[in-house]
Amino acid sequence: MIKEYSHEPFTDFLIEKNYREMEQALEHIKSYLGKKHSLLIDGKNVETDEEITSINPANKEEVVGYVSKASKEHAEDAMKAAHHAFESWRLWDAEARAELLFRAAAITRRRKKELTALLIKEGGKPWKEADADIAEGIDFMEYYGREMIRLKDGAPVKSREGEKNKYIYTSMGVTVVIPPWNFAFAIMVGTTVAPIVTGNTVVLKPASNTPVIARAFIDILKEAGIPKGVVNFCPGSGSEVGDYLVDHPLTHLISFTGSREVGTRIYNRASQVREGQKWLKRSIIEMGGKDTVVVDKNADLEAAAEEIFVSAFGFSGQKCSAGSRAVIHEDVYDRVVERVVKIAETKKVGDPVDGKTYMGPVIDQSSFDKIMNYIEIGKEEGRLVYGGKSDDSKGFFIDPTIFADVDPKARIMQEEIFGPVLAFSKGGDFKELIEIANNTEYGLTGAVFSNNREHLEYAKGHFHVGNLYFNRNCTGAIVGYHPFGGFNMSGTDSKAGGPDYLPLHMLPKTISEML
Repeated sequence: MIKEYSHEPFTDFLIEKNYREMEQALEHIKSYLGKKHSLLIDGKNVETDEEITSINPANKEEVVGYVSKASKEHAEDAMKAAHHAFESWRLWDAEARAELLFRAAAITRRRKKELTALLIKEGGKPWKEADADIAEGIDFMEYYGREMIRLKDGAPVKSREGEKNKYIYTSMGVTVVIPPWNFAFAIMVGTTVAPIVTGNTVVLKPASNTPVIARAFIDILKEAGIPKGVVNFCPGSGSEVGDYLVDHPLTHLISFTGSREVGTRIYNRASQVREGQKWLKRSIIEMGGKDTVVVDKNADLEAAAEEIFVSAFGFSGQKCSAGSRAVIHEDVYDRVVERVVKIAETKKVGDPVDGKTYMGPVIDQSSFDKIMNYIEIGKEEGRLVYGGKSDDSKGFFIDPTIFADVDPKARIMQEEIFGPVLAFSKGGDFKELIEIANNTEYGLTGAVFSNNREHLEYAKGHFHVGNLYFNRNCTGAIVGYHPFGGFNMSGTDSKAGGPDYLPLHMLPKTISEML
């Protein structure tokens, strides 16, 4: 009997044994670095002349791995393999597909510290963030496996006298999965196993910054017993391979997580019916956020300051859920700003290989340059109260940067920076605070700190975000506990890790029989 789902525990690195084991894993992972990794198409490893070089963002001289780069021809082969495999995979018993996920989760759990070490190297994540990323990947496998078992017999519908009716779910077809680099394991795993467990097949185009951890997961699926062609590993450029897969007439479903610019482009391309296409493509699109932490005048200010910092600077602000805006009641504004600055002064920025590091690098040179440009814009739009310094001589390091007294309509309050930049604005009453919180084109996460129940009830109805948190930070959604997805330009609000997610990967079918 399968036990009830509960999320994977996080590793407590304050326990000396765990700390030492993580150090050993980081030492061990050195033997994994610099290797070549192939495509996987129809169960076969395929090497190419062109490669993607994955580097450590904390040390640009260190190559994490060389990954074969797919062409359109490889993408076509992967699509054909997935289409062929679908005919048998869709007929597998739901419990058997779920059991494969459970086996993959068990393998991942056994290799958790090794995978965490790899993610520290390739993603630049500090220990705590990398550990949580791997744990979330395990959660997706465990949760979606159980959800498929729950859904396998469909949903109840009425039958009339002399008639028997059934409402079931059936698989769709080939799914193109395009995950991001910031949750290089968790989101990549979740968006891959959801179509698998629902009987679809996958062509996975991983993020070019983090293809090595993605290939490691492909090997886990192979070890768990995934049949050939069910998952095809096809890293390549977005403009060549990504567009080709999105446009392909055999593509039935597209699952994308990333920027607003790319997400809206995919959404538009997916809406076009191509020659030979027999269905309207379905798109699951999760894009960005410009998320706000609101602090009421009667809030616990110490807790609010701590959680503002965590929301803004966890993983260097490189989260779509990052609280990059703090909107504070004018009566307590100065105290909150001052306290967040004090917290920033205590945090270590550096190579995340060091377990004492709070904040590591940003992902690459392009991100570094973009963020530094926004910091210059911020100096014109607000008062720099902390940070602003950077160093890209060895890795892509930027200090936590805090601006105060920013107009709610300023660029650094409106545009997603995706880096360690926090902007403060103030408001005169609670309704104004919520109005400011809603004044972006996004609607992903938000947090409210208040001890006024009437104000919290007001926020429930008026703070227009997909994930709303009271008296805690606005990041760190846990599978099965905080189904995740947002409104407006944050995406299609397809709540990952929630009870409505798997049906998005299936077609409801009604069967009626006269008795």
